[in-house]
Amino acid sequence: MDLLAQVMRLPYIKGLWMRVPVGRVDVKVQYGIYSRPEYAYGVYWATYLASCIGISRITAVELGVAGGRGLLALEHVCAEIGAFLGVNIDVVGFDRGEGLPPPVDYRDLPHIWNTGFYKMDEAALRARLRSAKLVMGDVAVTARDWMRDSLESPVGFIAFDLDYYSSTKAALALLDGPESTHLPRVHCYFDDLAANDQGCMNRYVGEYLAIDEFNGAHQDRKIARIEQLRINRPRYEHWQERMYAFHNFAHAKYTQVVVRGASHTARPL
Repeated sequence: MDLLAQVMRLPYIKGLWMRVPVGRVDVKVQYGIYSRPEYAYGVYWATYLASCIGISRITAVELGVAGGRGLLALEHVCAEIGAFLGVNIDVVGFDRGEGLPPPVDYRDLPHIWNTGFYKMDEAALRARLRSAKLVMGDVAVTARDWMRDSLESPVGFIAFDLDYYSSTKAALALLDGPESTHLPRVHCYFDDLAANDQGCMNRYVGEYLAIDEFNGAHQDRKIARIEQLRINRPRYEHWQERMYAFHNFAHAKYTQVVVRGASHTARPL
């Protein structure tokens, strides 16, 4: 174990580092020195992938902006990571602005989330944003319209925080476009795979069901949890089990090598 790993095992060290977040971007991503470490992780590896396959500009999306803390955090990590890896990152947030719509049925988990939750103060949020764009309206309409009319660079990271099954299912249209609209693998964070004890989360409702139905409807495109993520992280973090990746197995660049500096020469027995 290197010295930094040993130091990070001490109590309060991470909190102190987050107060003064100096250091290399890749090291800060590895140790989660960001307010949304899940965003930093997903954006970093999406940007790394883009740099490996010759793409100089990508898009990072947050679905479900609400008060805006997540979008502001995404804007921050994209600026740092993009500069570090030499890739420009467009940041886009989707939201109704009026809070959650009425739930469609039990699949939207109305016993946990319901009409009007998470309203946005749009004017106040816009005043705080530096470069991120807001797309306002029902995601069932805006996702497809934005893909058709406004997408300027392939999507590399998506944070899903729409709560409902119905909204998440509609938003997955972002992954239905031609390969020019997305990287061969898109890092996806699904915030609402977990709920409180009363929620009794299961695979037949919510984001789980939306993911399963997307996978069932596509042969060459799948959304899958990133397995064994803990192995490559210094410690367990609660978001690790909610980090997924969209795979377009038919993407022309899906099989392009992205491992840098590794030797693939067979070793003698």
